[in-house]
Amino acid sequence: MNLNASVSPAVRKPFHRFSRVVAKAGLLALAAGMALAAPAHAAYPDKPVHLLLSFPPAGATDVLARAIGQKMSEALGQSVIVENRPGAGGNIGLIAAARAPADGYTIYLGAVTNAAIAAAAYSAQPAHLLRDFVPVAGVGTVPHMLVVPLSTPAQNVGELISYLKAAPGKYNFASQGPGTLSHLESELFKIKTGVDVLHVPYKGSSQALPDLIGGSSAMMFDSIPASMPHVKAGKLRVLAVASGKRVSSMPDVPTVQEAGVPGFEANNLFGFVVPKGTPAPAIKALSAAIQSAVAAPGVREAMEAQGVELKFTPAPEFGKMMEQEFSTWGKVVETAKVKLD
Repeated sequence: MNLNASVSPAVRKPFHRFSRVVAKAGLLALAAGMALAAPAHAAYPDKPVHLLLSFPPAGATDVLARAIGQKMSEALGQSVIVENRPGAGGNIGLIAAARAPADGYTIYLGAVTNAAIAAAAYSAQPAHLLRDFVPVAGVGTVPHMLVVPLSTPAQNVGELISYLKAAPGKYNFASQGPGTLSHLESELFKIKTGVDVLHVPYKGSSQALPDLIGGSSAMMFDSIPASMPHVKAGKLRVLAVASGKRVSSMPDVPTVQEAGVPGFEANNLFGFVVPKGTPAPAIKALSAAIQSAVAAPGVREAMEAQGVELKFTPAPEFGKMMEQEFSTWGKVVETAKVKLD
């Protein structure tokens, strides 16, 4: 039986309109239900952030990373997990950071001066600080100082130069590793003074310092945070700081230039970068967290007591500073004829 045929046109027309309204309402209700059921996109960050660095625990980079990372965690509302990836003049940590997803959950604390040296000294460069990353913020400098064991009789830089020149090739200098700033500072010292000392590389300060204290090497350029406890304990003697100006925590210690070596300067720039392609909102949030961390009560005082000169630098200016470091230390590497594989 044809029901439509038994219903008059006057009745069928309103009925069809009513059916269409009901169907449309059903579709809208279904769409609304699906929207409610779909998970909302979480705001960044919604999980821990990994902070990578290229040096082992207890060195300057590690001390700085943990101090800043703790305060960043408070600002971001998420854990900031510090991961040490030492070796190959800093390249192991750099490569790991470059290969990480560009999603804002991996941030790298770059020892920029060291990375500039490694970029010039190593022939193969699987990762490059300028090419594979974008700057987030600078956090300051970590000047190195020239320290000697008690077995080295020199009381100042002039006496050290005379001591080393009296026996060319007899003495060693320790470093944090091949292609590190610690290495190239000594190479620059050799160029500027004419001393002949041999390189003994280690994987970071924590491995080098026990042998230095024992007298295996005659000298070392090392970070203030790593070496200062041994200076205070009377196991090492500090002769000068490598930076262009004196360090506020050691106002009585001269710079190497002031001690009689013209043209010697190494300021050791530090800052944060992320893999290229990281979303701009994540970079903005990380930069704000870093700025908050640098300004946090007690952080500056604690870091300056260890020789770290904290200063927040926005990404554009920090990027220019990075480029300058690469230019400056590339020339030093070339002059010193340092090539590593």
